[in-house]
Amino acid sequence: MEPSRTGKDEAEERLRSDEEEEEEEEGEEGWDDWCSDGEDAGGGLLCLFCSSQFDADGSLFEHCAAEHRFDFHRVVKELGLDFYGCIRLINFVRSKVAENKCWSCGQAFSSNTELCTHLHAQEKYLIGGKAPWEDDMYLKPFMEDDSLLHSLSMDDDEEDEECGTSMERGQCSAGDRILVEPLGNKLSTLPEGNGSDISARFQKECTIGSTQGEDRESLAPETNDSQLKIARASVNAKAIKTVDDNYFGSYSSFGIHREMLGDKVRTDAYRDALLCNPSLLSGAAVLDVGCGTGILSLFAAKAGASRVVAVDGSAKMASVATQVAKNNGLLYDENVKAEQKRGGQVISVVHTKAEELNQKIQVPQNGFDVLVSEWMGYCLLFESMLSSVIYARDHFLKPGGAILPDTATILGAGFGKGGTSLPFWENVYGFDMSCIGKEVTSTSARFPVVDVVASQDIVTETAVLHSFDLATMNESEMDFTASFELRLSESGTVVPGVTWCYGIVLWFDTGFTDRFCKEKPVVLSTSPFSTPTHWSQTIFTFEEPIAMVKEESTLGSSASVGTDECPATMLRSRISIVRASEHRSIDISVETTAFSSDGRRHSWPIQIFNL
Repeated sequence: MEPSRTGKDEAEERLRSDEEEEEEEEGEEGWDDWCSDGEDAGGGLLCLFCSSQFDADGSLFEHCAAEHRFDFHRVVKELGLDFYGCIRLINFVRSKVAENKCWSCGQAFSSNTELCTHLHAQEKYLIGGKAPWEDDMYLKPFMEDDSLLHSLSMDDDEEDEECGTSMERGQCSAGDRILVEPLGNKLSTLPEGNGSDISARFQKECTIGSTQGEDRESLAPETNDSQLKIARASVNAKAIKTVDDNYFGSYSSFGIHREMLGDKVRTDAYRDALLCNPSLLSGAAVLDVGCGTGILSLFAAKAGASRVVAVDGSAKMASVATQVAKNNGLLYDENVKAEQKRGGQVISVVHTKAEELNQKIQVPQNGFDVLVSEWMGYCLLFESMLSSVIYARDHFLKPGGAILPDTATILGAGFGKGGTSLPFWENVYGFDMSCIGKEVTSTSARFPVVDVVASQDIVTETAVLHSFDLATMNESEMDFTASFELRLSESGTVVPGVTWCYGIVLWFDTGFTDRFCKEKPVVLSTSPFSTPTHWSQTIFTFEEPIAMVKEESTLGSSASVGTDECPATMLRSRISIVRASEHRSIDISVETTAFSSDGRRHSWPIQIFNL
């Protein structure tokens, strides 16, 4: 897959106002008025609304009141906000300004300049008696390393009590004295069909402690939920940035792009979906999330799109995509007058995360007709790029706009001995090295393996684990639990007698359905029964193989179900796939029970995998 998201940009890039930009035209004319933010500014406390910076929060809030009609202290006093209420309010305001929306009434504007002239003419703090920033999500700093949060001072004595005596008065910053201790990623068994509690399996404990080694237990009474949430948010934000930096750095290598472009199954599917559906692409405004080399943007431009915005989190790949578009005469040049532009010059490349696109350029809200992205990772969900696509869909795609692909399905089946490395080790230049093979297979039972499984090594029927509707799904649906049954295949590849199942292999299909691709729907499959792709399949090996037979040939025995003496006729498996505590990783749990023809069963301990 190709990336769409980068580490968080500098705070100054996020909120820098376009003060010299003329007021944008409404409708389609707004596309030619997009402009990028300026270069990074220096240090200091950044205004909530513009690029002005200050040495003290008092000066900053005076400026906000005088220039932007936002009287922070009056709002705090009228609503009786405590320290954490102030933190939430600041992060809430910054998030709304980044979307060019009024923080008090929610009205959207086409530019930061227009927003600032409107701000707070009519103050509507509460909605249904509740402030919209009360959600704990606003305890997480909207801007990375927001100096204002660290310097925020409170005048009331009661704030000392809220912050706890272990923190200095007036300096209860989000990052002070943080100690994080992971509890581990061991899964617990859930009731059948309960997917909503999966995320509770993976937790971290955050406590406020002293960097000088103060006793944690003595500080525990002084902490509260808000402190823990701020501590967790601060730690998580830094961890996420580190992972994102490494993630996008890995996509700076041309080798991986050569592999993806050379994957004909993948690239042909996107080419056909874009080039063979003229009713969708002709004259459309297209957003390419995770453009990489820009191949999907090139297809969209060739298909007749009127404007293509290509977004990538890797600075190097954004530069490469820009040069590729330019070399092919497709790069949009905002300095060229509209009447002088050639028809194909429609591609703009933006180096940013999808979530921060509207902080880099000015775009009409929900202004895209089509969102295209090659976001799929191993086992479909590895790298968690789907969340970026969902965000882009909700913020940038027109209501009813097309998302390509628009469906995704995870499927699985049981595999036999040929899906392991055992056959190789059993005959190495005529020598038996099966002892090594057994150790390798034992190791595989603890780690997922990404490799191609031959169709003849699939021994059971295929089961559908989970399907996603990309046009409507929520981000929370990325975590799920699926229960399914596996019986020996009727395809004829299974020989009579006992067949050994060594584990479960997962793959995915994505669909460009006739919902949007009316002329030519397309399916991109990574199945073992299809042409191999660079995704291969993801293999989960059992701790021990399970003997299976077809139901009509089962032999009764008092031996344990799943053994050679009492083979199983059916396997029931429950697989949970959730986003792991480590950003962009996923955790997979596999629970397996074998059933004999007479109804007896045998269950194996749950297996935990991290990808």
